[in-house]
Amino acid sequence: MHPTGFSRRDWLRSVSSGFGYMAFAGWSTLASASDAKRSPLAPRAPHFPARARHVIFLCMNGAPSHVDTFDHKPKLAEHDGKPSDRPGRIPGAKLMGSPWRFRQHGASGLWVSELFPRVAAHTDELCVVRSMQTDLPAHPEAYLMLHTGSSQFIRPSLGAWTLYGLGTECDDLPGFIALKPTGRNGGAQNYGSAFLPAACQATRISSEGQPIAQARIGNIRNPRLDLKTQRLQLDLVQAMNRDLLERERVQPGVEGVIESYELAFRMQGKLPEVMDLAGESAATKTLYGLDDPATADFGRQCLLARRFVQAGVRFVELTHGDWDQHRGLKAGHARNARAVDRPIAGLLADLRAHGLLDQTLVIWGGEFGRTPHGQNSDGRDHNNKGFSLWLAGGGARAGLAYGQTDELGYEAVEHPMHVHDLHATILHLLGLDHERLTYRYAGRDMRLTDVKGVVHRGIIA
Repeated sequence: MHPTGFSRRDWLRSVSSGFGYMAFAGWSTLASASDAKRSPLAPRAPHFPARARHVIFLCMNGAPSHVDTFDHKPKLAEHDGKPSDRPGRIPGAKLMGSPWRFRQHGASGLWVSELFPRVAAHTDELCVVRSMQTDLPAHPEAYLMLHTGSSQFIRPSLGAWTLYGLGTECDDLPGFIALKPTGRNGGAQNYGSAFLPAACQATRISSEGQPIAQARIGNIRNPRLDLKTQRLQLDLVQAMNRDLLERERVQPGVEGVIESYELAFRMQGKLPEVMDLAGESAATKTLYGLDDPATADFGRQCLLARRFVQAGVRFVELTHGDWDQHRGLKAGHARNARAVDRPIAGLLADLRAHGLLDQTLVIWGGEFGRTPHGQNSDGRDHNNKGFSLWLAGGGARAGLAYGQTDELGYEAVEHPMHVHDLHATILHLLGLDHERLTYRYAGRDMRLTDVKGVVHRGIIA
């Protein structure tokens, strides 16, 4: 019998129900014996001095149009209505100038469309990469490539590699959190850990289509036991787990359970506290747009991201979409931009005010771009050969437009940056050498960038 009076079966069932939601089953051992003896989430020294300690990835699901947001193309406007010489899947397609005006902003003079008036006020903090490329112009493959570096195989996500390489700075919270991740385009693979220790996968909070204000973490509290009794119970279970591990030496499933039970126990007090926005001032809530139904949901995500980073979470991903406007571009992009513009500007300002922007790398972008020619009279098709994203803080060079596409926006022609290069550069800013951050699996040393990837030092401050 357990000291609390439960039978062995009862307290195992209680533990399963109490901690099951957060359980990370089956993480494999780390490379060295010393690493195996400590938590897989323990802080690790980077390969070299890091510029960033945290990442906030603002993922725009569905692929925003670069020629309507951050890649100004005067020639496209001049040739509006003329036949395209690269119509792709749309025979007879005609070029379509952007419905939105572009203006230069800040001392840097970066061009931003009127879709993002509030983000435009922060142009001197942005590093706009206008020469992104990816392999395929299909959402599932490109979305997986953006998140894992592979569209063909199940691979760990960028967030999982970051957590594996650096660990976390907070014992009471997950090191990797995904807010409202999409269930499409690869689903859980986009924030999973694949063959890395399972503790490196993201903790999902809410899901696509659910208001973030209604997000609840299942089984965060044990309804039957108080904290003192839970601690006694958990100590007994962990003693048995460690005894089994000592006997069998290598038991990945047991190692994963030990870590996940401990984290789940500690999270009971910390996670609800961090997610409670009651202590934030009215001015802060207004800054993020929580007072406007159009911006409230993404604004709450952005405010939670700041609070998570402030509490020590290593990697936070926020998802917004659908930006996939094959028709209805003007209405769809305007609606989407309005929903995120004010919250993102608020996030950048708030990170700066809290002294967090210099150590937090903020990334904005989608899985690919869109064509300069039109589709369905008011839409654009997919374009994987040239698109834009931007970075801010965390060692990214501020006030810079890096690379460019051709005069119409079809293809990157200067400093082309493949997704593998982007991943290598992000890891570099985090103090990690993408060629040294490896994990032995299936007979070879795996890495996020596979056998590719070049660090683009031109975007590093």
